[in-house]
Amino acid sequence: MESHTLWFALALVLIIEGLLPFASPSQWRKMFLQILQLKDEQIRFFGLCCVLGGVFVLWILS
Repeated sequence: MESHTLWFALALVLIIEGLLPFASPSQWRKMFLQILQLKDEQIRFFGLCCVLGGVFVLWILS
């Protein structure tokens, strides 16, 4: 994998992550406050699901 591809992927992540706070800051704040109410185990499980989903997509695309 070229480093160019890694920087491209990072740029896309930043763009996607910035869409909601840019488009609807009040809704983003509400969502963030709800996330703060979650237990560590719930956040960890969500993180694991995201990682596994990303690995699955990479596996499909390769």
